[in-house]
Amino acid sequence: MNDITMNDLIGLLPYAPIIAVVITVLTVMIAITFKRSHMVTGTITVAGLNIGLFTLIGQMIGVIESGSIAPNAEQLFVIDNFAQFNMVVIFICALACCTLSYAYLANLKDNKEELYLLMLLSTIGALLMVSAQHMASFFMSLEMLSVPLYGLLAYTYMRNQSLESGLKYLVLSATASATLLMGMAFIYAEVGSLAFKPISMVLGNIFESPLLILGAAMMMFGIAFKLSAAPFHMWTPDVYEGAPAPIATFLASVSKVAMMALAVRFLIDTALLALPSVQMLLMVMATLSILVGNLLAVRQTSLKRLLGYSSIAHMGYVMIVIVSIGSAADSISSMYMAVYAFTSIGAFGVVTLMSSPYRLSGEADELTHYQGLFWRRPLLTAVMTIMMLSLAGIPLTAGFITKLFAILAAVQGTNWFLAAMIILGSAIGLFYYLRVLLTLFKRPKQFIEFDVSGQWGIRTGGIMVIAVTAIILFFGILPNSMIEWASLARIW
Repeated sequence: MNDITMNDLIGLLPYAPIIAVVITVLTVMIAITFKRSHMVTGTITVAGLNIGLFTLIGQMIGVIESGSIAPNAEQLFVIDNFAQFNMVVIFICALACCTLSYAYLANLKDNKEELYLLMLLSTIGALLMVSAQHMASFFMSLEMLSVPLYGLLAYTYMRNQSLESGLKYLVLSATASATLLMGMAFIYAEVGSLAFKPISMVLGNIFESPLLILGAAMMMFGIAFKLSAAPFHMWTPDVYEGAPAPIATFLASVSKVAMMALAVRFLIDTALLALPSVQMLLMVMATLSILVGNLLAVRQTSLKRLLGYSSIAHMGYVMIVIVSIGSAADSISSMYMAVYAFTSIGAFGVVTLMSSPYRLSGEADELTHYQGLFWRRPLLTAVMTIMMLSLAGIPLTAGFITKLFAILAAVQGTNWFLAAMIILGSAIGLFYYLRVLLTLFKRPKQFIEFDVSGQWGIRTGGIMVIAVTAIILFFGILPNSMIEWASLARIW
């Protein structure tokens, strides 16, 4: 066995933030074996994620050594600016979900500690996904994200809806993974390489190969499922509705950011976007996602289902960016997904705060549970109002800036039909987002089923939700810093 050299250790420096999370997982496991303590486990988890986040930021600004190894096309993973940008977003989202989980699980009579273990493992998968540049690392990191999610979704198993949510995601995710794997096999059989960039080098010689087109289509189907893009969206509203509120937050933020980043890197690095069949597939899925997501959201009375259908529409908007400007889509898609993830944390965070402590009877899911919220919780109403306006793309919120960039991308690519679809989808979306806002300001109900604690704003979950709201407002009013930061998120 060869000894580890200094060069080997230097080669691991770019992966220091991910290694910090791996060490956190081991520390949490050891802590649980000594004594089960919700507070200790939660504290170690948050501390580990903070160490990983600050290490990453330190590397980005040059304060901490990040190694000087040049990227290699044959490596399984690469830590470039694109990966670092998305890793920062994932760290922030994971921290938000952990802090929201702490209050949510406070009165759960069963073991609470394993939830943090599963969430950390899933976060490691997400961090690896945004830096994967090889079919093998693509699949392994994706499964590392997905498998812990099965347990997370069904964690509150005393509620039938939670069990149903985990089971549906398990069955459908397994089908999508099998389709994805088969697509990889077809591409490898034709191209002879599993690394992304070498595929682009030989693509010109086999441009019209039926096997390549079939493989690319099957991989797009698998990716579309993980992004909950239509027509592979059927699981989304049911899973969101049944999932524990902090896990629905995790699914809507960390999972979506990681999958979109991996899809963008895969499509750009392999140059599969040059295939007319892939372009047509993306256009069809984007159009269907916008129409299906927005039209079905109009009918919902469940806030979690409404946000689930809303996520389908937003994935359609990002797909339009990808198909319109191709290799230049990395920074705009990253910015869009970052803002969408933060907005989802704010919206689902309100649901989580209203639903805690944990109840067998269910969560604060129905719109009627929020009727007249303004008259007793004005600050919480302000948070939800800003989140809904951002999702709708109203000016002075970060959501307006990202949606504007999506329209500009479609115009730049001369895809006038897709630009019109974004405008049409936004118009339909405005209806159901405003319906949520009207509910908040209605006359309060006589009997209040769910409410937050009196000091929600000074607790960790409440502070996180308020902080995310401030970010959405700040980037909406002064977007230059967000645009400059996102412009650095380029694939090497």
